[in-house]
Amino acid sequence: MGAITDVPGIRVGHVQKDDDGWLTGVTVVLPPPGTVGSVDVQGGGPATHETDALDPTTLVSAVDAVVLTGGSAYGLASASGAQRWCEQNGRGFAVPGGVVPIVPAAAIFDLGRGGDFSARPTPDMGYAAAAAAAAEKEGHDVGRGNVGAGTGALIGRTYKGGVGTASITLENGAVVGALAVVNALGLPVTEHSVVEEPAVEPGRGLNTTLVVVATDAVLDVAECKRTASASHAGIARALNPSHTLADGDTVFCLATGAVALDRSDDVARQISLVTLQSAAADVVRLAVLDGVASAVAVATPAGTYGAYGGQMR
Repeated sequence: MGAITDVPGIRVGHVQKDDDGWLTGVTVVLPPPGTVGSVDVQGGGPATHETDALDPTTLVSAVDAVVLTGGSAYGLASASGAQRWCEQNGRGFAVPGGVVPIVPAAAIFDLGRGGDFSARPTPDMGYAAAAAAAAEKEGHDVGRGNVGAGTGALIGRTYKGGVGTASITLENGAVVGALAVVNALGLPVTEHSVVEEPAVEPGRGLNTTLVVVATDAVLDVAECKRTASASHAGIARALNPSHTLADGDTVFCLATGAVALDRSDDVARQISLVTLQSAAADVVRLAVLDGVASAVAVATPAGTYGAYGGQMR
């Protein structure tokens, strides 16, 4: 599919509202049980939840779901809905009496873009997005463009952004996929730019590119952290500027642990990890550009606003 769901076991669910003052939504990436994960935040204006739990030095290594949402910090409430779905389905860190689902989240700034500043994702929307992901079949296609967390996304505060996805298969058979929600201050770095001098004005709200990288390779939490860090290079290759004070650029990395890497000696281990992390950066770049192109293809007639941009209503 050329999507993050090419990684076996990964499923994606979108929920959005785009009427009556709403223009926002939630995307949930649901990995198989036991998936290891970490995160790296390099933007200057992040809105995140439960990211500290993914540090390699902390107790928990498994991630039960990742929530990407609109609504800025308000939208992080949607993570509690996804957490509730996980609890009801027995997914989480085992504790006396039950489980505590590990559900990190990150949000883009889209407040007021549908006309109503108070219209932002709710816990019920997070629950519905998790349920939608669980209902998908193995290897399903992923909604792109102005869906889920990308419903109200913009780039350069002028052109439509959205959800994009891509995947790469390595020579050893491991798959690396990415899903991006592109709501960036910057514009795409391509042969033909959207506008010659993007009119970005820091101070008029915040922007963010959110990414989930997934692989079926065996990685520990520290290696997931390093892979998430390396993946930020893909954002920088796709968008200019990136990682600004007005962006909350955040990358999660999930490893399902189905395909072993060559760790026969230190050199083999280094080559395996460098190869995978380089591929992760490449696939993030592709996912970001796919998010911009898909938003235009879905939202506007081809060519109306140039190669990558459609004006926001």
